[in-house]
Amino acid sequence: MAKYKRSKGLEMFDEVYCKDLGALPPVGGSKFIDYMLETLFAELWADGTLSIRDRRLLLIGAIAAQGDDTTMRIQLRSALKRGELDKAQLEALVVFLTQYVGYPKGSAVFRIVNELLAAPAGK
Repeated sequence: MAKYKRSKGLEMFDEVYCKDLGALPPVGGSKFIDYMLETLFAELWADGTLSIRDRRLLLIGAIAAQGDDTTMRIQLRSALKRGELDKAQLEALVVFLTQYVGYPKGSAVFRIVNELLAAPAGK
């Protein structure tokens, strides 16, 4: 059962992040990764109640509140790559979130959005 859940979790992980985050350790290579794939991705992300886009928007809000630029870049890049958010939506997201997370954190999201939009497609 654990192998099946890991496989399902890995499939969802690759879908959510467009296979951009590199190879993960094999089964048993990392308890942290095994647990993440078997629970967070095989169960929570795979649950059909909310779409991947819905979950990503919630996650982007949480990450903006925490001020984690690295994770924000991963989420925004994946949202662009998967077609979940376009340029106008990203710009609206920055303006909206800034009112709740404050200007220092909002400016960091603004900078990341501008860098991603200026990058060549697929980067």
